Amino acid sequence: MHATGSQDLKVWLADGTNYPGQDDMRGRQDRLAESLQEIYAGLGENQRLVLEYKFFEPAFYHTDVPDWGTSYAQTLALGEKAMVCLDTGHHAPGTNIEFIVMQLLRLGKLGSFDFNSRFYADDDLIVGAADPFQLFRIMYEVIRGGGFGKDSGVALMLDQCHNLEEKIPGQIRSVLNVQEMTARAMLVDTAALGEAQHAGDVLAANGIFNDAFYTDVRPILAAWREERGLPADPMAAFKASGYQKQINEDRVGGQQAGWGA
Repeated sequence: MHATGSQDLKVWLADGTNYPGQDDMRGRQDRLAESLQEIYAGLGENQRLVLEYKFFEPAFYHTDVPDWGTSYAQTLALGEKAMVCLDTGHHAPGTNIEFIVMQLLRLGKLGSFDFNSRFYADDDLIVGAADPFQLFRIMYEVIRGGGFGKDSGVALMLDQCHNLEEKIPGQIRSVLNVQEMTARAMLVDTAALGEAQHAGDVLAANGIFNDAFYTDVRPILAAWREERGLPADPMAAFKASGYQKQINEDRVGGQQAGWGA
């Protein structure tokens, strides 16, 4: 980190156990805390430790950092330079991820996102592919909680595995999805929403949310890009550039890399 100028050291641990009684879970937490303290002590003034969590895989009985509460407890004990990383694919089905986002922002401990999408578990699909409305709700809480903007301290990253689609267009689509849902989240009439919530008007409050979500922001974003000298349609611009064809041809005859590379 010192050599490269990196600000964040993101730690994800695959450690855990597969069978009851395999190891002392409490002892493992104590050893985890001790090792994180050693890492934390080596951080520079403007560096952070960001601790990711995942509720299973490759450990299946228990994972040492399985949820946001464990990550929060460990980083809270370390100090102000330790934060939580939220991977949107690292939750059990049905988890209210936006609640976790809200709570970590409320507690001042949300350090970063790993954006992806999942139908089952850690699918690492294009963000917003499975549930665009969830991405919208997450971005609403990010904005509302002060996690949006270059000075927020929250790093937004993509963590995806493009096995079927080409990687670069997949990344472009991910960025566009986040951009579109962020724009929609900014359209929520927070004053009207607050009034409806205070009045206990459930349908009005939900309708205000839906009005923002169903607003087509793509023309506005296309104009925003053109104003900055960028392609209005990044997907079409990349396809027309011929870059994908070029790199595909350059790789002919090379050695394919895989999981074991």
